[in-house]
Order: sequence, then C-alpha cells, then structure tokens
Amino acid sequence: MKGLFITFEGGEGTGKSTQIKLLEEYLKEKGEDVVTSKEPGGTEVGLEIRKLLVCGDKDKFDATAEALLYFADRHIHLTKKIWPAMEKGAIVLSDRFADSTMAYQYYGYNKRVSKETLNTLYDIAVGQFKPDLTIILDIDPEKGLARSFAKAKNMDVKELRFEGRDLEFHHNLRNGFLEIAKAEPERCVVLNADKTIEDLHTDIIKVVEEKLGL
Repeated sequence: MKGLFITFEGGEGTGKSTQIKLLEEYLKEKGEDVVTSKEPGGTEVGLEIRKLLVCGDKDKFDATAEALLYFADRHIHLTKKIWPAMEKGAIVLSDRFADSTMAYQYYGYNKRVSKETLNTLYDIAVGQFKPDLTIILDIDPEKGLARSFAKAKNMDVKELRFEGRDLEFHHNLRNGFLEIAKAEPERCVVLNADKTIEDLHTDIIKVVEEKLGL
C-alpha cells in the first residue's frame, strides 16, 4: 500500500471524531491527501449496518451477532474505501477499526465471544492488513459517558445502544483497550483524553510526527 492507515480507538466520549477532524485539517495544511472515515458506517452499505448496531434496544441481539455485523461492515469498508484510497497514496483516518471489536465484543462482554473466534473473523475479513498507527484515547468511563450523553442531548443523537450498558461493561472496555495497547506497543499509543481539545490535539500531532515521520 502506498498510503497510510491511522485509526482512533477508545471508549465512549473520548473525543475521537473531534480529534480526527483536527488531524485531517493539520495534515491537509501539510499538503497530504487525507480521507476520513468511521466504523461502522464508512460506506453506503455500512451506514445501514451502523443503524442496526448502534441504535435501538441494547439487547436486540447478542455479542456474536454484533461481531459478525462489524466484520461484514469492515470488509466492505476496506475493499470499497480504505484500500482504494491508500493505493492512491492517501492517509486514511478512521474512527474505530478492529481493536474496537475486540474491546467491545470480547472484553466489554466479559469474554462472551472468544478471541479465537474474533481472530478467525479478522483473518477472513481483513487478512494480514493492520493499521500503521492506532491512537487510543483513554478516559475514566464515567467522565466519558457523561460527555457522550451530553453530546447526544445537545445534538439529538440516538446512537446510544452501547452507552446504555452498565458501568462494568465500560470499565471492561477501557481495560480491554489498554491490554490491546500493551500487547502491540509498536502500533498503539495511549493518550490521556481528559484534557482540553487543544492540548490533546498537540499530543496527537507529536505522536503522528514521531511515529510516521509526517
């Protein structure tokens, strides 16, 4: 691949979408070709899958069904958007990728879906491909959820299916992301998201420049 793939991960209310927008603006000012996306929902078909996953009753289907839907969305996302953009030399910034599936469907649900199952689905849907850099934004779950619910109220957002899960789920989720980062330190960087937007943006720029030479 000619381009680069940078993913942003973390629990609810960490500010991923805001920071992706700021990084996009920064990189474009540097003359880079940048494509932004998200999971689920980075493609037209993906938007339909997103509605199923993030809206409605939190118990409408189980963790296994969620994992299957996420990987279906991911395969379409890769083949229709991420890989074509990278082949043209673009830097692709994605709000979530496969680490979220491992964090939510394995750690969040207290190992209800096995790592072996998720790794097999990864091999089928993704293959050997991995992000060049993963930035994990970390915050206390209670603070993150408060941010997320406040944003939903102000913007009339209805994508609250995962926010509706209990606090144990969100603590498991946070621990999962930290374990993922610990297992792959060459790819993952954990940043404290409990700070101003401007200060976090500065931290992200430093990581991107140091890790990728941009």
